[in-house]
Amino acid sequence: MKLQWKEIIAAVDEALDRFLPPETVFPEEIHRAVRYSVFAGGKRLRPLLTVAAAQVFAAPLEHVLPAACAIEMIHTYSLIHDDLPALDDDDYRRGRLSNHKVFGEAMAILAGDALLTCAFETLAGEAPKYLPLATVVALQQEISRAAGTAGMIGGQVVDILSEGKPVEAKTLEYIHRHKTGALITCCIRCGAKIGQASAKELELLSTYGEKIGLAFQIIDDILDLTGDEAALGKKTGSDVQKQKATYPALYGLEAARKQAEKLLAEADACLEPFGAAAAGLKELAQMLVNRTH
Repeated sequence: MKLQWKEIIAAVDEALDRFLPPETVFPEEIHRAVRYSVFAGGKRLRPLLTVAAAQVFAAPLEHVLPAACAIEMIHTYSLIHDDLPALDDDDYRRGRLSNHKVFGEAMAILAGDALLTCAFETLAGEAPKYLPLATVVALQQEISRAAGTAGMIGGQVVDILSEGKPVEAKTLEYIHRHKTGALITCCIRCGAKIGQASAKELELLSTYGEKIGLAFQIIDDILDLTGDEAALGKKTGSDVQKQKATYPALYGLEAARKQAEKLLAEADACLEPFGAAAAGLKELAQMLVNRTH
């Protein structure tokens, strides 16, 4: 990689700080709530994937930051809402109290809403400084689709409706590919479009994104059973308690792990035509599947 992961994360954090209203802007409470979750110590996996995909085509970092930050805002809003009592009812996120436990449920809902709208404001206002308007519109469409009922929200809905019920493999895969995988694939597609990828290159990278997106959620399922709560920064065992549809529940731990490894190998194969330019994406896929938190 031309830039180290820590350098990219630092650039993303600096950009997020610029794009989000300061805590001192009225009404201060909502901006404190927004920043509390955005700067809660996340791994910035989605911005890293977006940047790594764009760097396959040597796109400059500053060209990628608006889209990378917009996706991170949407991801953070989804976590704030997921933690609410009406959904997953989690008191902790990333080792500290969830947004609603600090600011109250109403403010947490509004903080999530604010991040969703700020994501598109950022993309519309910042991306045209570097990219053709046609590319900006394409990025808006990619992110909108991945975050909506055809993607993340659709997966969340089916996940909720499936709690406590016997779930077929087809339904489980739908949940994982949409609830988590859609936004991860979106990162790759946005980075590729910023880099002006050809139709064939976009197809290969999209398949890579779909593979690692599903693998990511499978590992999440596994860590909910086997992970260390202190390392994860949240309570484990909640999937079993809520009778959620997971790969370990349907296939067992060993088979779930093998499936994640199979998906990783298939994702790597998609990167072969790009050679050394895709080294960053390959490394991120390894980090994603082999993570312990």
